[in-house]
Amino acid sequence: MRQSGEQMEESRQGEAMVLENPNGTKKMFLESYGCAMNFSDSEIVASVLAGKGYTSTNNYKEADVVLINTCAIRDAAELRVRNRLKEFNAVKKYNPKLIVGVMGCMAERLKSKFLEEEKIVDIVVGPDAYRDLPHLIESVEGGQKAVNVLLSLQETYADISPVRLDSNGVTAFISITRGCDNMCSFCVVPFTRGRERSREPESIINEARQLFEQGYREVTLLGQNVDSYLWADGKAKKELTDEEAKRGFSFADLLDAVAKISPELRIRFSTSNPQDMTDDVLHAIARHENICNYIHLPVQSGSSTMLNRMNRGYTREKYFERIAAIRQIIPDCGLSTDIITGFCAETDEEHAETISLMEAVKFDFAYMFAYSERPGTAAAKKYTDDVPEEIKKARLQQVIALQQKHSAERTKQGVGKIHKVLVEGVSKKSSEMFYGRNSQNTTVVFPKGNHKKGEYVNVLAEECTLATLIGKVI
Repeated sequence: MRQSGEQMEESRQGEAMVLENPNGTKKMFLESYGCAMNFSDSEIVASVLAGKGYTSTNNYKEADVVLINTCAIRDAAELRVRNRLKEFNAVKKYNPKLIVGVMGCMAERLKSKFLEEEKIVDIVVGPDAYRDLPHLIESVEGGQKAVNVLLSLQETYADISPVRLDSNGVTAFISITRGCDNMCSFCVVPFTRGRERSREPESIINEARQLFEQGYREVTLLGQNVDSYLWADGKAKKELTDEEAKRGFSFADLLDAVAKISPELRIRFSTSNPQDMTDDVLHAIARHENICNYIHLPVQSGSSTMLNRMNRGYTREKYFERIAAIRQIIPDCGLSTDIITGFCAETDEEHAETISLMEAVKFDFAYMFAYSERPGTAAAKKYTDDVPEEIKKARLQQVIALQQKHSAERTKQGVGKIHKVLVEGVSKKSSEMFYGRNSQNTTVVFPKGNHKKGEYVNVLAEECTLATLIGKVI
């Protein structure tokens, strides 16, 4: 069970990124919040600034430039950023030359208002303007505030080789699309990350191959909606005729191509959308043992009337059709989802439909949160955030309790079975234990023995906790 927020928008909290570059003359401190895409973007930023001679530090008090990569999915995410900026302000009082920059979705949402609201911020840069950071820093050094929040219809950073930050040397992210065209009424992403565009497939395949040659053994293909990936001579998907789309390079094609790099390279992906996931993708997963049997398929609500208000593009029945196809084509597939409680005008009956859908599917994991209105979204313009906070939270607690039950049941089903696990590192709870994940994305812990990171091991699960299998290598 996982509780923190939308999987692509709240998967990890703030982490400092550390990049060693002994040739640098200035130091940068880079911290990221929110989704996997933000952490991937931070690796692009690190590459851009390393090319300008910056070395990185994990101590913001000794940095020349502090950059915070932000999330805007809900109020709590933005509040964490504002509180962090207050800490940076204390440093700026005795080091007035310190440059503080805000990047990412929150920067894009607030734009130049950020400079007015947060007096210590010097740079505001959106997700499509990271190439401009060296110039923006120069502007601040010259005594000016600097803003670049222009969104692009072409930018994918395909030609920039990301610097793998805080890497375990085993797993890595690869961005395959940017932006989103789905326009869910509750979501700010289309406004903070722009229109959807796909990255040229050969650059993705080459990046995955290079990572494998460097010793990485798992890549996660990232996008706001990976299933809508389509490359057809660089045209936007909505610009294509039906015939051009049929001839295009699809997400299923991309999965096939990356899987063929080596059977020793595992592939995961996130995030899928029910209205776009095709059987071709499911068959690609089934064809390749090294494409993990795990799908994150956000549902948000189990009610068709609610899904219509959310502008999700599918019904409860259509969601069940996708679940049925997954169960048929990939019988042992792990499933996770996103669930929002208390969206505008949600009734007791609509909430009950979410509960009944959860009972029917029994997800392995879920990201669950109460609705938080975001300025500028269709929901903020069209609907009233009228569900009382106490009801939102009560419904959320019911969803959490049920998911804990289902997570425990699903994890327990793995006990007594042998799992192929990629060793990712040392367990946080014991230096004598390694951890990794099985194909279904369940964490597995086992004694280190003579094994090492990056190896595949077969683990017999002997017991479990709520969401972790514990066993021995056989």
